[in-house]
Amino acid sequence: MIRVSNIKLNVNDSDIKKAVCKNIKISEKSIKELYIRRKSLDARKKDDIHYLYTVDIVADDEKKILNNKKLKNVSISSYKKYSIPDYDTELKYRPVIVGFGPAGMFAGLVLAEKGLKPIILERGKAVDERTADVENFWNGGKFNPESNVQFGEGGAGTFSDGKLTTRIKDNRCSYVTESFVAAGAPEEILYDAKPHIGTDKLKGVVKNIREKIIELGGEVRFESRLTDIIVENGAVSAVEINNAEKLSTENVIIALGHSARDTFKMLYENNVFLEQKPFAAGVRIEHKQSDINYAQYGDKAESLPAADYMLTYTTKKGRGVYSFCMCPGGYVVAAASEECRLVVNGMSEYARDSENANSALLVQVYPEDFGSDSPLAGIEFQRRIEEKAFEAGKRNYYAPVQRYEDFAKGQITKAEGVVKHTYRPNTVFADLNNVLPDFICEALKEAIPNMGKRLKGFDNPDALLTGVETRSSSPVRITRNAETGYSVNIKGIYPAGEGAGYAGGIVSAAVDGIRQAEKLIENNRKQEEKI
Repeated sequence: MIRVSNIKLNVNDSDIKKAVCKNIKISEKSIKELYIRRKSLDARKKDDIHYLYTVDIVADDEKKILNNKKLKNVSISSYKKYSIPDYDTELKYRPVIVGFGPAGMFAGLVLAEKGLKPIILERGKAVDERTADVENFWNGGKFNPESNVQFGEGGAGTFSDGKLTTRIKDNRCSYVTESFVAAGAPEEILYDAKPHIGTDKLKGVVKNIREKIIELGGEVRFESRLTDIIVENGAVSAVEINNAEKLSTENVIIALGHSARDTFKMLYENNVFLEQKPFAAGVRIEHKQSDINYAQYGDKAESLPAADYMLTYTTKKGRGVYSFCMCPGGYVVAAASEECRLVVNGMSEYARDSENANSALLVQVYPEDFGSDSPLAGIEFQRRIEEKAFEAGKRNYYAPVQRYEDFAKGQITKAEGVVKHTYRPNTVFADLNNVLPDFICEALKEAIPNMGKRLKGFDNPDALLTGVETRSSSPVRITRNAETGYSVNIKGIYPAGEGAGYAGGIVSAAVDGIRQAEKLIENNRKQEEKI
């Protein structure tokens, strides 16, 4: 199979096969198979916006094509299909997975395909019931601490943009996206440079993956919270569910989300080794999507998809500020997981057709900022900010909002400008300078005007800041042995994913779950060989 890169195509042209043939000077009939591997929009020059493609082809006389010295964009394809480790593995007890976000889901899928019949514990509800609870909360109903944007089938990613962008280079990534497509996700996520599923489609996708796991012999238990682990002779021997049922097992993949704070406390009390980890905190910033489109595309904005952005800035004091989880045509959503604490996040549907663009605008937070040496100090740091936001929002989960100009001046906004909030259930005008720590406010005030120099209009006085965004990543790491995948001090516990401190998005979390499932298979293979 041959790889052809940098195929340029007009934004209104979709005949990729014709373009490939023209580029490498072969006939269309000589191409037997064609696979798009990457598609990206090049908008660096406003007068020459185009798509760039990378494709793999199966063609007649591939050797001749490869030997043509005039073709600088042709190589042997590097695509390699993922395969589950081919080891004979038999477990005394079924493996247990804690959490059904991306890490737990894909760990479960791999173990199920291996025939190991995993039992997956998810404290939240199945996606349909979960969606009903979340919508009720957003419409002003009661908050459910066990069924919300953070807890439930699919994890926090279910109520997001469903963004699949990742920097990691790993053939497990293609297994993740191919599994999503098989479960109903749009096929373009296989090759789009900035793939997304959208929360509306993602709900059906996660349900279909769950059904496949069950079909393969696995089990998914909702409303099943891990309340204790039983350790004997330095190894896990059982887990406790909902303070009642005990389940014997020698293999537990801990795929917690970053918000399972009570579970982290339980693990700490059971002497599972934890350590502090840097994270980031800040606000959601909203602009008119049309303004972002024009800034990125110029006069061609109307004929192109909703534009995104990625911005970074380092302050004079050396603190990093960056945009995160940018949601074109999206909404700011209530994302609390604990009562009397307020958190916001961003979400887009597949069409990305909301009037506003939003992204997290975050400032790096380091362990030295936490105020304590406890492994759980980062969680307490987050809680203090979330409690202030809850108070500023009049204690009913209304979010504190402020125009950028007013935030910079330290004054409460009197009325929204051209940018109207999208947050539900509602908002309250408040001074975010009194909610966020001083060093975060200082960094944001320095960063926003500098980011405006790179993206025209980003520092619009009417840009709307909504507080607070504190759940970008976990402030805790469940430290593991690189060779075995085990917790450094308890055999049979496999920390995985974002909550455990080893990932930072849907794909990277899923890949880490796969990796830990492989470790589980390998470790038990080795034990068999020793017998």
